[in-house]
Amino acid sequence: MRDYKKLEVWKKAHQLNLFVYRDVLPLFPKHETFSLASQTKRAAYSIPMNIVEGCGKYTEKDFTNFLDISLGSTHELEYCCLLSKDLNYLPEELFVSVNNEVNQVKAMLIGLIKSIRG
Repeated sequence: MRDYKKLEVWKKAHQLNLFVYRDVLPLFPKHETFSLASQTKRAAYSIPMNIVEGCGKYTEKDFTNFLDISLGSTHELEYCCLLSKDLNYLPEELFVSVNNEVNQVKAMLIGLIKSIRG
């Protein structure tokens, strides 16, 4: 088992989650509370949460399966933010910032998955 707090990818994913909660979600209109905003929130917290869950597993295979789920959530968050920008919920500069953060987490997850699967 691993200590997730020591993983740089978890630290980055946690910061991304906080960024979404603090800077992105408050910009959504009220009518999106139970739809796109909710889906965006779930995708954002799923990234670090699946890293944490995977760290509690005993095998490398189980760990990488949870990293794969986390990567899928990262892709989902990326699209939620793109859709939000295209619906004019997010200004362009905020979209660029969150998209950069998402891409960094994606790259870190892909690198970790590849290093484990070797």
